[in-house]
Amino acid sequence: MCLNLMGHLCLRSYQQSVPISITWQDDSGDDDEETASPADKSELQHTLKNLSLKLDDLSTCNDLIAKHGAALQRSLNELDNLRIPSESGEKLKVVNERATLFRITSNAMINACKDFLELAETHSRKWQRALQYEQEQRVHLEETIEQLAKQHNSLERAFRSAPGRPPNPNKSFSEGSLLTSKGEDSEEDEDTEYFDAMEDSTSFITVITQPKEDRKAEGGTGTSSVDWSSDNVLDSASFVSKGSSKVKRRIRIPDKPNYSLNLWSIMKNCIGRELSKIPMPVNFNEPLSMLQRLTEDLEYHHLLDKAVHCANSVEQMCLVAAFSVSSYSTTVHRIAKPFNPMLGETFELDRMEEMGLRSLCEQVSHHPPSAAHYVFSKHGWSLWQEITIASKFRGKYISIMPLGAIHLEFQASGNHYVWRKSTSTVHNIIVGKLWIDQSGDIEIVNHKTNDRCQLKFVPYSYFSKEAPRKVTGVVSDSQGKAHYVLSGSWDEQMECSKIVHSSSSSSSSDGKQKTVYQTLPAKLLWKKYPLPENAENMYYFSELALTLNELEEGVAPTDSRLRPDQRLMEKGRWDEANTEKQRLEEKQRLSRRRRMESCMSGHGQGCTIEEAEKESDGYMPLWFEKRLDPLTGETACIYKGGYWEAKERQDWHMCPNIF
Repeated sequence: MCLNLMGHLCLRSYQQSVPISITWQDDSGDDDEETASPADKSELQHTLKNLSLKLDDLSTCNDLIAKHGAALQRSLNELDNLRIPSESGEKLKVVNERATLFRITSNAMINACKDFLELAETHSRKWQRALQYEQEQRVHLEETIEQLAKQHNSLERAFRSAPGRPPNPNKSFSEGSLLTSKGEDSEEDEDTEYFDAMEDSTSFITVITQPKEDRKAEGGTGTSSVDWSSDNVLDSASFVSKGSSKVKRRIRIPDKPNYSLNLWSIMKNCIGRELSKIPMPVNFNEPLSMLQRLTEDLEYHHLLDKAVHCANSVEQMCLVAAFSVSSYSTTVHRIAKPFNPMLGETFELDRMEEMGLRSLCEQVSHHPPSAAHYVFSKHGWSLWQEITIASKFRGKYISIMPLGAIHLEFQASGNHYVWRKSTSTVHNIIVGKLWIDQSGDIEIVNHKTNDRCQLKFVPYSYFSKEAPRKVTGVVSDSQGKAHYVLSGSWDEQMECSKIVHSSSSSSSSDGKQKTVYQTLPAKLLWKKYPLPENAENMYYFSELALTLNELEEGVAPTDSRLRPDQRLMEKGRWDEANTEKQRLEEKQRLSRRRRMESCMSGHGQGCTIEEAEKESDGYMPLWFEKRLDPLTGETACIYKGGYWEAKERQDWHMCPNIF
């Protein structure tokens, strides 16, 4: 009877504990899972209660086994003292031995049950304390969010009642937003959209008006009236046919293999170090080099081809600004790291027939990693830059700061534009899904006319109502008069609105004065091309990116297409690619040691190791040379010519052996 009771209780405890363990396993998911609902809390409390009851059942079984085991042993001892026939004595002896074995087994089980009870009670107290702490933290978070919501509501009411507001109280502004969605307020005028201020720049509000309305300056600065319908270049800026090419380019690459690797296990000892100095396997790369990623900025080159035909420099600035933003559109899903180029590595893009341009990149420095880039277009513009990648791993995120100026010159007009790139941040390095954000301010300057464009890449905020990846901007002439307002997102599209009137409003609640811009309806400048089919399995490459690593005849032996580890990775042979990557890196270190030894022997005994290391890092580029940039005052590598002539002759004797 005792054994049947114990078996029943243990079986019932086991049957009810199985679904409980599954529930715990499901609740330990990713951080982005929804928080526990009240029903989940009730279920968890019910589970803990059931566990407590099962522990009581085990304790009862324990006591019963001890009690009935002792009684059985006493009965056997009493039988031993009785006078019985010898045959019965033998049977009694066997029963006594079996009872002894049962007693030993029962004692072992009792001890195990005691240990389990003590352990379960200890952990039960810990779980209850942890659950109580989590409940308190959730209540605290809910109170904080509720308080923030009240503060936000109060700020909105204060803003609506601030002096200088339009008389219609039903129209609301979206703080921190350049473009307010029309669907958010059904009572809002469909022809009116509001633009709010950028931080660190003149605050402004923009009101959309119709072209037929004749607004004159009243107490403010008015801009000259220009017929918006005559801007044919801006009208057709975003509608460009890719056309057909005589050269058949590939439209897919092998699918990305499903290799799992823990990034944190590699990077946890590298906090604060330069990203380029962290030894990374190809598992975290994409099969393109940084030189190819730089070339990918030319995907929307048609914006510059259109800008050539702009007679008005501020209109041209709008297209240049849209081009500068479009270069980030390929990064939104591209969380993988491009290959660090070898010193002396090059990449050419000869698309004169298809795109009307030729592009050349060369890795001119290894520490810090720096690449020089030059583009010539037959449509009348040229672009050049030297970009040095400064990056830091901060534990939870990686900051990538491209340093260096980008130059763009239009041959016919002589307009020369200069700007710099924004900061890229890769979030959720430790846990969660990786995602990329762009942030910071960019100023584009036309050094011939002194026209300027102030662009702001708004960083993502969890508590913000704004659309993610938002970009805002204002285009002004040399006198500081604003002509266009720019709005959009760096991953989708950019629009511009012509300003027909501007005036100053009263000071806002924060003490800052805002400028009210009255503009014509926005026009689309640029829109992102859709990704190719199956892009999610091909590293989210665009149509242009899919062709960049395609093998071509006649390229220099230092071209990224010929890099063996990158080629192996593209084919899905990652283990071989990692081995090849180690070989190439060791070969590069050996070349640097040889240059250092050569420097020391050339300078004699007076040369220190530090001086030799510095001079050995002073690599002389093959196709670029260092010059002083008169516009920025910085020293940068500028294309000195000779590459395309060498390609035509197929004379590559001067190229280093880096692969």
